[in-house]
Amino acid sequence: MRNLNAQPALAELNPLDALGRWFKWFASLLALGNYVLVLTVLAANIRLPGKPGWPEAVLLFTATLATLTALTRQLPVQNALLAAVIIAAIGTTAHVFSAITAIPFGPFRFTEAAGPRLFDLVSWAMPMIWVLVVLNSRGVARLILRPWRKLRAYGFWLIGLTVLLSVLLAAALEPFAGAVKRYWLWEPTRLPFTWAGAPITSFLGWLVVALLIMAFAAPPLIDKRPRPVSRPPDYHPLIVWLLALVLFATGTAMNQLWLPFAYCLGLGIAAAFFAVRGARW
Repeated sequence: MRNLNAQPALAELNPLDALGRWFKWFASLLALGNYVLVLTVLAANIRLPGKPGWPEAVLLFTATLATLTALTRQLPVQNALLAAVIIAAIGTTAHVFSAITAIPFGPFRFTEAAGPRLFDLVSWAMPMIWVLVVLNSRGVARLILRPWRKLRAYGFWLIGLTVLLSVLLAAALEPFAGAVKRYWLWEPTRLPFTWAGAPITSFLGWLVVALLIMAFAAPPLIDKRPRPVSRPPDYHPLIVWLLALVLFATGTAMNQLWLPFAYCLGLGIAAAFFAVRGARW
C-alpha cells in the first residue's frame, strides 16, 4: 500500500512532469493575455496598428495551444495530438463539403474578414475552432458528469453531453462570428427560422459532425494508464468555455443583439452551475 500511494509523489518529482506543468501555465497565461487584448479592443472599439483581425488570430492560436497543453496533463502527448488531428480533420472536411454542396451546415460562404482559405473554400481558422469547441466541451461534460464517472454507461453519456455542449457553444459563436465579425455569410433558404442569419440546419449539421468526431476521437481521449489515486477536477475547459461566452456576449451587446446576448449569459450561468456542482459532488 505504501508503494502504491508513493507513486504520485514520485511522479511530481519528475523533471519532465514539472516542465510540462510550467509550460501549461505559460500557454494559459499567454492565451489569457491575448484574450484580454481582444476583449479590450472589442469593448472599447479600438483600432490597432497592423492588419485587421490579427489579435483574434493570435488568440485562436494561443487558446488552442493552452487547450492541448492542459489536455496533456491528463493524457499522453501522442493521444492529445491524435485526438486534435481527428477533430480538426473531420470538422474541416465537413465544412469543405458544406461549402461545395451546402450539406450538412447549409449554404454559406467565408468572407475576406476570415483570412486565408484552405482549398480556397474554408477559413484557415476552422480546424482550430473545431478543436477548441469539442475538447473544451468534453472537459465541461466531464465536470458535469463527475459524480457518475463509475457508471457502466458513463462513456456514452460523456459522448452525448459533449456533442450537446458543442452544439450549444456553436450557437453562441454564430451571432458573434457571423453577425458581428462577419467571418461568414449565409445564403437565404426556405426555412422559416434562423438564428442570427444561420438556418437551423447549421446546428443539426454541428450535431451530426460532432457525433461523428466523438465516435473516432473518443478512443485516444481515454486514459488507459493506471491511476491509483483519484485526480482533482480540471477546471481549465470550463474557464475557456466561460471566457468564450463572455467574448461572444460582449460582441453581441456592443451590436445590440440582445437575444444572443441573453443566450450567452444564460448558457454560461447554467454551464458554470452544473459543472461546479458536479466537480464538488
